Amino acid sequence: MPHIDPPETPAAEGTPSEPLTRLPFPPITHSHILNCSYHSWQPRYRSFVPKSRVIPLSTQFVSYLRADGIVLPPEAAPPTDDDDNLDTFSDDGEAEEADPSVEWPEIHSQIKSTISEYGGKVTPKLNWSAPKDATWMSATNDLQCRTPNDIYLLLKSSDFITHDLEHPFDDCVPDAAAADAAPADSASSETPPEVPYHLILRKYVNFNPSLEFRCWVRNRVLLCICQRDQNHFDFLFPMRDALRSRIQAFFDDKLKSTFPDPSFVFDVYIPPPHEKVWLIDINPWAERTDSLLFSWLEILTMKDPVGILEEEEDDGAEEQFVRLSLRGANGAVEEEAEEPESESESESENEGGDDDDAPLFAEFRLVKRDDPEAYAFTTPQYSAHKLPKEVVDASLTGPGGMSEFLGQWQDILAKQTQESDSDE
Repeated sequence: MPHIDPPETPAAEGTPSEPLTRLPFPPITHSHILNCSYHSWQPRYRSFVPKSRVIPLSTQFVSYLRADGIVLPPEAAPPTDDDDNLDTFSDDGEAEEADPSVEWPEIHSQIKSTISEYGGKVTPKLNWSAPKDATWMSATNDLQCRTPNDIYLLLKSSDFITHDLEHPFDDCVPDAAAADAAPADSASSETPPEVPYHLILRKYVNFNPSLEFRCWVRNRVLLCICQRDQNHFDFLFPMRDALRSRIQAFFDDKLKSTFPDPSFVFDVYIPPPHEKVWLIDINPWAERTDSLLFSWLEILTMKDPVGILEEEEDDGAEEQFVRLSLRGANGAVEEEAEEPESESESESENEGGDDDDAPLFAEFRLVKRDDPEAYAFTTPQYSAHKLPKEVVDASLTGPGGMSEFLGQWQDILAKQTQESDSDE
C-alpha cells in the first residue's frame, strides 16, 4: 500500500486548506481482506497462535448461517424410567422440526470431536469475526461453548458474523493484477472473489483482558500500540517499555517480512511472566477495524516513529513527560519542546537524535487514571449489535410475535443449562 503523508500545509498563508470529507485510506483490495482471513494466515504462524481447529464450511452450512430464524439440531435426550410420563404418549399434532445438521453431517461431527479434543470448551470464530456481540444469548454470557448448538446459536445471532457473510468486501477495489488481466469490456474484475468460509474453534482460555494489545503496522513499520480493553490498569504503566520491546521484537522477527501486505493491524496477548507473545488476530488496514484509543485520522496522518511523547503515571505523582523525537515523512527529525529533566538526559538524546539507525519506538497508548472513558461507559460494549434480526422481526409482528419468540429463546437457554448440568 502507498505511504500516507500528513495533509500538506498550504503554500500561501491565509489560503484555507480543503476540509477532509473522508478518511485518507489507500485503496483496500480484495486480496488484502482475504489475506487477513484466519484460515489464510494461521498456518503460517501456527507455532505462536493459540491452539485452534480450522474447519472448512460447505455451501449448505453457509446457507444455514444466512437463513432467517434460529433452528438448532435436536440434542440427544437423557434416558428416562418414568413410565407415567404422559408427554411420551401425547400427540398434539405439532410436526417435529427438521434437523438442519443432516445437510452437513461431517461438519457437525467435526465440531463435536473438536469440543471433546479441547477439553469440552471452545470459542468460535468465522473468517474475520468472533460473535462477541451475541454473548448475551449464551447461558454463560461469554463465548464459551460446550455443545455444537452453543456455537450455532452464537453464530446465527451475531451481526459481526452476518457482516463476514454478507459484506466482507465493502468499500474494496479489485486488485490491480486482476483488473489488468480482465478484458476491457468484462465486468469480472469488478466481481468480488468467492470467500472460502471456515469455522475456527479455539480451545477456551480465560484471557486476562488487560494483557491484550492492538498494534498498527504501516509500510512494514510498527506505528502504534494500545490496550484493547478500555479500562484503566495501573500495573501496566511501569511495564510499558518492557511490553513495547516484546511486541516490537515479535513483530520484527515474526510478522514484518512474512505477512503479504505492508499495512495491517494485529492483536497480541502477553500473559505472565510476560515473555511470550501470542498472536490472536490479524485485521485489515481499514475503517472497519476498531481504532480503540486512537482515531483513524490520527493513525493515517501519524509520522513514522523514531521516538514517542507519552504521559507516564507514577504512584500519587503528577504526570511526567518523556521527551523523545518523531521522524517526519521526509526523514527530518522534529524535536519536542519539553525541557529535559537533567543535563545528562539532554546530552544523551542529542547524541542519538539524528542517528538514522536509531531504533524505532511505536507509540504505546494506555488508558490513564483520569481518562473519562475509563471505568464507566454510558453504553455497554457492542450495544449497537445486541438485537438479532429475529428479535426485531418479532417486535414488528406485535406482542404475540415477541412473546412467541421469547418463549422459544427461553426453551433454548433452559435446554443448554440442563445439558451443562448433566455434563458436570
